[in-house]
Amino acid sequence: MSLTAEAGAVRRTNVRWSILVVLFVVTTINFADRATVSIAGPEISKALALSPVQMGYIFSAFAWSYVLAQLPGGWLLDRFGSKTTYCAALTMWSLFTMVQGTVGFLTGGAAVAALFLLRLAVGAAEAPSFPGNGRITSAWFPASERGFASAIFNSAQYFATALFAPIMGWIVHTFGWQAVFYFMGGLGLLMAMVWTKVIYGPKSHPRANQAEIDYIQAGGALVDLDADPAASKVEVDPAAQVDTLACLKELLSTRMLVGVYVFQFCINVMTYFFLTWFPVYLVTERHMTILKAGFVASLPAICGFVGGVLGGWVSDRLLKAGWSLSAARKTPIVAGMLMAMAMIACNYVESDMLVVFFMSLAFFGKGVGALGWAVVSDTSPKEAGGLSGALFNTFGNLAGIVTPIVIGYILQATGNFAGALVFVGASAAVALLSMLFVVGTIDRVTLSRSVAKTPA
Repeated sequence: MSLTAEAGAVRRTNVRWSILVVLFVVTTINFADRATVSIAGPEISKALALSPVQMGYIFSAFAWSYVLAQLPGGWLLDRFGSKTTYCAALTMWSLFTMVQGTVGFLTGGAAVAALFLLRLAVGAAEAPSFPGNGRITSAWFPASERGFASAIFNSAQYFATALFAPIMGWIVHTFGWQAVFYFMGGLGLLMAMVWTKVIYGPKSHPRANQAEIDYIQAGGALVDLDADPAASKVEVDPAAQVDTLACLKELLSTRMLVGVYVFQFCINVMTYFFLTWFPVYLVTERHMTILKAGFVASLPAICGFVGGVLGGWVSDRLLKAGWSLSAARKTPIVAGMLMAMAMIACNYVESDMLVVFFMSLAFFGKGVGALGWAVVSDTSPKEAGGLSGALFNTFGNLAGIVTPIVIGYILQATGNFAGALVFVGASAAVALLSMLFVVGTIDRVTLSRSVAKTPA
């Protein structure tokens, strides 16, 4: 090689992987903040004399505002950019998390109302987080790496429980339930300061060289996404104009997509059971201490983390081996949902070890089958990918409203978790059936009634 060629061969930086690490850490804190009230739930219930139904409504409050704020959160990301909007969201949800620790100074209905309102505030503040993750990933990763990157930040939901459930359980046991909110809120505020120092768009990052920018841009990364918020729009036919309301009607009238939405709602029933009632189940039904419950809750989460990474890897391997898209996506989903139904077996065993085994198997299966976002990427119309994703996420997180409340009423009516576990296990069965018999062939949707051509 000549000296000239050697001089021109600049080693490419890999800053994008450090960006992914930050997204993983922030998303881990995000899900840990969602779980604070469930870890502290048994102690809060005793301290404030809350009924199961009241706890169910408090558990569900997060999802009410999270669902409603999805589209506004996406608009803010497009309007002000990922770095600014995400940092503001992280700061706000951390502050609201800290303030939850002060609810102990109130009593009766005032305490319940304050806690409910603060959970609403946390949910609204966290709404831009996952769209922000996707937006930053689109800017920093070429298409050939984007699936893996998305799987990594998505798996943070399992890692959060695995890491923080024991820590938060120990904090509640040692310092009281209020302390867990102060700890997690303070950690989020610290991370917000880190965010401002390390997150940039590709073209403005001080450590990313031109070779890396050229590489990711050639692979389809939207490197100008935050440099020019208007560039965040999907590149489609400039003469095509989507009628939003008509598009929503068309998406909701597409059988395949409706099946995908039902699937995501059902699989998230299990997600929100683990985020809300699972620690309460361990303490009240299995008579574990809150400290032991924190450690036990981490075991299914670890299995979910492993299952989530494995499911995505297996699906990609099946595609590369020549399987059809439908078969490659549905095979891990069906296997995962069959394993997820195993949690019903907890109603028929006495040993804590067997309970942990079946819960871990169920959560592992849920991870393996959690390919909803991949299916959305496969099916969303190119003219309305963002709208389709928002609709998908809205349906999925409606489970966060329904699940805690339904389980609260089941507990109040029966006095035990047997019916609740059947409800969650049956949801996995419905998810399986929806994917097999409603979704049908997985293919990209082509809009026919909601795209109009503007005059030339």
